[in-house]
Amino acid sequence: MTHVTLRSEFEALIDPYAPVAQVGTGFDFTEGPIWHPVDHYLLFSDMPGDVRRRWDARRGVVEVKRPSNKCNGMTYDAELNLIVCEHATSSLVRERPEGRREVLASHFGGQELNSPNDVCVHSSGAIYFSDPWYGRMPVYGVERPRQLGFQGVYRVVPGSEPKLVVERNLFDQPNGLCFSPDEKLLYVNDTVQALIRVFDVNADGSLSNARVFASGIKSELEPGLPDGMKCDQHGNVWVTAPGGVWVYSPRGELLGKVRVAELVANLAWGGPDFRTLYLTATHSVYAIPTKAGPRHEPYMSGRRSGGGATANAAPQAPILADGEMRLDPQRCAMIIQDLQNDVVMDGGAFADSGAPGHAKQQHVVENVRRLAEAARARGVAIIHVWFVVEPGAPGVTLNAPLFEGLVDSKAMVRGSWGAAPVSGLEPRPGDFVVEKMRMSAWEGTRLETILKATGRDMIINTGAWTNMSVEHTARTGADKGYFMIVPEDCCSTMNADWHAASINFAMQNVAIVTRADAVIRALG
Repeated sequence: MTHVTLRSEFEALIDPYAPVAQVGTGFDFTEGPIWHPVDHYLLFSDMPGDVRRRWDARRGVVEVKRPSNKCNGMTYDAELNLIVCEHATSSLVRERPEGRREVLASHFGGQELNSPNDVCVHSSGAIYFSDPWYGRMPVYGVERPRQLGFQGVYRVVPGSEPKLVVERNLFDQPNGLCFSPDEKLLYVNDTVQALIRVFDVNADGSLSNARVFASGIKSELEPGLPDGMKCDQHGNVWVTAPGGVWVYSPRGELLGKVRVAELVANLAWGGPDFRTLYLTATHSVYAIPTKAGPRHEPYMSGRRSGGGATANAAPQAPILADGEMRLDPQRCAMIIQDLQNDVVMDGGAFADSGAPGHAKQQHVVENVRRLAEAARARGVAIIHVWFVVEPGAPGVTLNAPLFEGLVDSKAMVRGSWGAAPVSGLEPRPGDFVVEKMRMSAWEGTRLETILKATGRDMIINTGAWTNMSVEHTARTGADKGYFMIVPEDCCSTMNADWHAASINFAMQNVAIVTRADAVIRALG
């Protein structure tokens, strides 16, 4: 397949016979490509699959985050923090190299954003993002009602509220956006209107003088519409379009078309010299050599917070800059919480809650057992946390329905079958056992004494129930300064909806959400 030259300037940007190499395939719908300028790998998202992956020439494709909140567009800021548009949470977030997740924007005027889609960073540190409602549709997001009555483009300075920078009804579905090389212009495309608008960027970061830069970016013969978009070093605009990528001059002239076999959703330059154009195209990711490179963005200088070079940074938290989780077993403890017969087994006091069924659906007992065996072998401290009461439940205050139900059901009584750990999760020599009479593993227990005595500040948090005991423990642990890691397939609750709500929303703010196999790999 050859590319299409419409003006001679196009061949100064890319060889018309430049090969289109497939670097990975078999995905649901790829999006959000971004190249790490120091560690030399490509991150990309797969929204329907709810997963984030990375690719490099040495290891190929590796999964790095599942669930990913159906993330879409991604970029880095000048300190190499990852900036992520999340469809499932309607949030723009910042993920620091050590693993901490911060919400930068989630609401406007007291109402939830639609679903941040694509993002770019100004040299001032301000972040601009588009907010169509694709993330509230099935498959590409989580179907739910919209709270805002329009689809906008926003500017946010971390630590402040987002500001709408375009007229409310100017766009149907704003999508890709990018700055010109001198940052005096911001380009924003509209997938439904099949056009690109350009704005002047004012000294205060606001936008003005909206006008159409290019229109008619559609075809009745080939699939494709404006979606991802980038500006090259010369000010040309590269935008996804029918048949691949269309390239426009700074004057809005169509110079040529990069031909790709699949529908292209987004693009980003990468490689050691930023002369490889990576394309996320439906089920695959492609790479094409180019003669031109991208406009110089702040993250391309390759420095991390604190001023140190990325390659020499000494991480203190579970996530390293290469996107793979690394855990020091000597700093880790694994909590196995409330996996007792009354809680998750048929015939238990809470069997009618649906908990046994969801535990089986999650394979929670087998996953926790497998993770615990791997963790023990590597020197991780294993801590069993059990809810145990004496006959008659003395000392349990009836201040919440959960505790009322426990007393009424005569559950979790010491010495009973119901209070015993489920088969396969009994304590082994060297394990610790902590007893509690509240939801959180911290409340009124010796948990923190054990952690401090053994020097553990990273907690692998497993058990039942996801949205109560596990979540309460994660929240308090984060407040206390511990790194909380939640392998979601090692947790269960009353039903899949409650589990998903906790994992995809509340837990994302206080823990690193992952899966058992990823934790096992991270422990080495």
